[in-house]
Amino acid sequence: MGRHFEVRAASMAKTAAAKAKLYSRYGKEILVAAKNGVPDPDMNAALKKVIERAKANQVPADVIKRAIDKAKGGTGENYSPASYEGFGSGGAATVIIDCLTDNTNRTIADLRACFNKSHAKMGVSGSVSFNYEKVGFISLKYEDEETMMESLIMAEVDLKDIETEEGQMTITVEPSDLNKAKEAIEAMIPDVSFDALELTMLPNEYVELEGEDLELFQRLIRLLDDVDDVQNVYHNVSNLNQE
Repeated sequence: MGRHFEVRAASMAKTAAAKAKLYSRYGKEILVAAKNGVPDPDMNAALKKVIERAKANQVPADVIKRAIDKAKGGTGENYSPASYEGFGSGGAATVIIDCLTDNTNRTIADLRACFNKSHAKMGVSGSVSFNYEKVGFISLKYEDEETMMESLIMAEVDLKDIETEEGQMTITVEPSDLNKAKEAIEAMIPDVSFDALELTMLPNEYVELEGEDLELFQRLIRLLDDVDDVQNVYHNVSNLNQE
C-alpha cells in the first residue's frame, strides 16, 4: 500500500492547476448529484456523500455552494458519466479515464487526440479495467494501526488493508464503506485532517517505464489532465513523476 499512496499522492500534487482541476471535478460531481435528486444534502444521500468527500479534500465552501446553486437554478448543464481505457507506448502501461461529459463525441475526439500525440492506443471497454480494483482510499497522518483497525471493525467497515509508512497511514475499504470509514475515523480523531479521501481504482500490478516510453506516458497523462471532461485518471506506472 505504500506504493499505492506514493503513486496516488504524486498524481494529486497540490499545485494551483491541480487544485483548480480538483475543484472543477467536485463541482461537476455535486451538480450531477444535486440535479439527480433534491439539491439539499439533508434530503439527498448521494449529494451529501459527495459534499463530505469534497470537504475532506479541502474543496472550498463557495465551490460547493455554487454547484448546488446551479442545480437549484435549473441550469441547462447536464453531464453523464463515461469511462475509457487505453495503453501507453509499448503496451505495458495502462490507463483508465473517468469523465463527466455533455457531449460524448467531443470527449472521445479530445481523448483520441491525447492518445495519438503520445503514441498510445485507446482500448475497448474491459481491456484494462479487469486488472484494477475499485476501492475507497483514505490517507492521513496517523501511526497506530491496531487502534485504527479496531475502530473500523467496530464500525462494521469492510476493511481491505492498512499500512503505515513514515507516519503516513493509508487505508483501503470497500467503496460503499468509504463514508462509514470516514465517520468512524472522525469519531476516533475529532480534529482529523485527511490527505486523501476518495473512490479510486488501484491496479493489481505496477510497472516501471524507461526512456521514450516513460516520456510518452508522462505526456499522455499531462494531456489528459488538460481535458475539461476528464474527472479522474488512473494508471499502473509507479515511476510516472520521475524526473
